[in-house]
This record gives sequence, C-alpha cells and structure tokens, in this order.
Amino acid sequence: MDAVFKALADASRRQLLDRLHAENGQTLGELCKGLDMTRQAVTKHLAILEGANLVVARRRGREKLHYINPVPINDIAERWIGKYERHRLKALGELKRVLEGSDE
Repeated sequence: MDAVFKALADASRRQLLDRLHAENGQTLGELCKGLDMTRQAVTKHLAILEGANLVVARRRGREKLHYINPVPINDIAERWIGKYERHRLKALGELKRVLEGSDE
C-alpha cells in the first residue's frame, strides 16, 4: 500500500488517473494532450502508477494503451475508510430505530 499512497500523493498522477477514469484505454499521446507536462514527465508518472498497480498498460499493435486499475484504491477504501464508516453506519441505524420508535 505504500506504493499506492506514494503514487496518489502527487497531483499530476491523480490528474492522469482522473483522465483515465473519464476515458479508459488511452495512449501516451492522448494522455499528454492538454497537459502542462512533457511527454517524458508523463511517461515517468505512468511508470510510478504502473509500479503501484494503479495503471495497467496493454499493447494493441503498435499502440500501448493505459487502463486504470481500481483494485488498489478499493483495497485502501476497505482497509482505511470502510472500517471507520461501519461504526458510523451502525450508529446511524441505531439512532434511526430509536427516533422512529422501532424495536427491530
């Protein structure tokens, strides 16, 4: 998870993930369009995202397409966010039952 947190710590990498979320399966050239980064910088950021398993690249002929992998982010949500939310949701459910006068 350290690699995922490190990858997500950079705003440029989060921007690349947002772009892949909006349109999955983009080439390097497509990802570079409209960014204030060099092609080389985008390549380095993609390498870090791939190292954290947040992006997966697949070859299609001469093109290399980049896809977002949501599994590591879901793992973080389950590990770091989900366990805190369960208690809140349980408390809200109990409060709802009390306020509604339900004995269920």
